[in-house]
Amino acid sequence: MSRRMPPPVAPMLATAGTLPSSDDGWAYEPKWDGIRAITRLDGNGELEARSRNNQDLTPMFPELAALRQSCAGRALTLDGELVALDPSGVPRFGLLQQRLNLTNVAMIARRAGEVAASYIVFDLLHLDGKDLFTQTYDERRAQLETLDLDVDGVVTSQAYRDVSGADVFQAASSNGLEGVVAKRRASAYRPGARSTDWIKVKAMRTQEVVIGGWLPGQGRLSDTFGALLLGLPEGDGLAYAGKVGTGFDERTRARLYKLLGKLAVDGSPFNGPIDAKDRRNAHYVRPEIVGEVQFGEWTGDGRLRHPSWRGVRPDKAPKDIRRE
Repeated sequence: MSRRMPPPVAPMLATAGTLPSSDDGWAYEPKWDGIRAITRLDGNGELEARSRNNQDLTPMFPELAALRQSCAGRALTLDGELVALDPSGVPRFGLLQQRLNLTNVAMIARRAGEVAASYIVFDLLHLDGKDLFTQTYDERRAQLETLDLDVDGVVTSQAYRDVSGADVFQAASSNGLEGVVAKRRASAYRPGARSTDWIKVKAMRTQEVVIGGWLPGQGRLSDTFGALLLGLPEGDGLAYAGKVGTGFDERTRARLYKLLGKLAVDGSPFNGPIDAKDRRNAHYVRPEIVGEVQFGEWTGDGRLRHPSWRGVRPDKAPKDIRRE
């Protein structure tokens, strides 16, 4: 039995879509509203968790240390989601924002006491010296469920097989979850690939976006921004996708405004003009910050209708963003 740290792994990615037309051969899992994390543990208790863009999440989430006890002596790689739950047990991405990008040890400990996080594990990629990528979903899942990972701060995600995907989706929606992920039971794990073997089906419409600029606030917001200018990567720039001015609390506005000031540029990062009424007062920034919005629908000219800010996505790089 190998006790060495398994090699790094890039996560397999799901494709946005609708529920399969038939449930035969598919399993359904809740879609968790958090930050994806690949976690590696060696047989000596060394632990590392990294995001999709390779950010080291380990120091920010001391809850992960529980894996050292539940998996003592095992070398393994887990795929899962870091989430923050509200008092009713529903993941809230806004709460998780309070746990991200912290470096001060005392502040991390304080926030962990205020906003507890959980690591919800849904796949097993390596176990005691053996990679499991070529095994089927069912085979990997069976081994994951034998590990008995569930301890304070770590939970094995539910997986529903031989059931109606529509029923699972309805239950997830009714309980305030983001949706479901349908996974083909005979499929292998494809590191770094976006595959139709995994299909994410959302109960609410969300879109990852890149901030390209901002508009000044008015009234009580006169010392900060009033709205963010949003875009999606297109060639060497951004395709303009509209603006968002709601969904921010005071702490979020202050933190974002400070970040935007450091990224100021003279020219627009958008490939085409923004709306004429906003052009005169627009401030532009280097397109480096990724965020997420909830919205109603896409308009005919490619704008987000009624977007509301959900939070910064430090786990995503601008080049990885695409229209859902």
